[in-house]
Amino acid sequence: MKPADRIQAAARRLLEAHEQRERFRPLPRELAPRTEEEAYAIQDRFVALRAKKLGGIEGYKIALATAEMQRFVGVNAPQAGAMLEFTLHRTPARVRAADYLHLIVEFEIAVEIAEDLPVADAPFFRSRVAQAVGGVMPAIELADDRGAAYAELAKHPLELIADNGWNEGAVLGYPVQEWQNVDLAAVRGVATINGKAVGEGSGAQAMGHPLDAVAWVADHLARHGRGLLRGDVVITGSLITSKEAKAGDLVTFALEGLGEAELRVD
Repeated sequence: MKPADRIQAAARRLLEAHEQRERFRPLPRELAPRTEEEAYAIQDRFVALRAKKLGGIEGYKIALATAEMQRFVGVNAPQAGAMLEFTLHRTPARVRAADYLHLIVEFEIAVEIAEDLPVADAPFFRSRVAQAVGGVMPAIELADDRGAAYAELAKHPLELIADNGWNEGAVLGYPVQEWQNVDLAAVRGVATINGKAVGEGSGAQAMGHPLDAVAWVADHLARHGRGLLRGDVVITGSLITSKEAKAGDLVTFALEGLGEAELRVD
């Protein structure tokens, strides 16, 4: 099988697994990604197949933003994924638990891009990214780990890339345009489920600074011939460990000076 055919077949197998609500497991050996580049090629095709129902790419996520999570999965760098139009919600939002195999939520600082960051401008740094940021807001990432056996992930670290980082969108707060008055590294975020605090963290947990995470995403896209575009949203990595979200749960994430995102799970 030609490499391009194998990558397309892997993407179709992933789409089938999602549509048939199969538990997360590695791709068959003959289709599994052998390099990071292959994993992202599979992701691109998988996302393109999902986009037929879920709309085009309107943002990006960064996964494994901390050294601890990278060690846990057996990699030495973050991973990127795409977010599709119809999976992005504005607070307050509702989703149905039944639409996921195993819904998990993460609590992040989201950045809205107000001007293009073209490939030609790479590499990107915090100061350059800051010029392009139109607004900052809290976000609750929606992910479906499909009942994955986490202890096994380190044996197949590229599978998470191929499966688009398990992303199923996000609930976004309202963008704060005067975000320059907020110290994004020091800002505190608090997550609650059903009124009970389940964790808190600071912006520095997003690769040291959320805008450094955005720069990493922009550089990643540039290496693949793409740029961050005006209107794109980037969620910059969870400040708090992932939590399970079940039917009946009310999930909130508040960032000091940047508002709150709210999710109700039916």
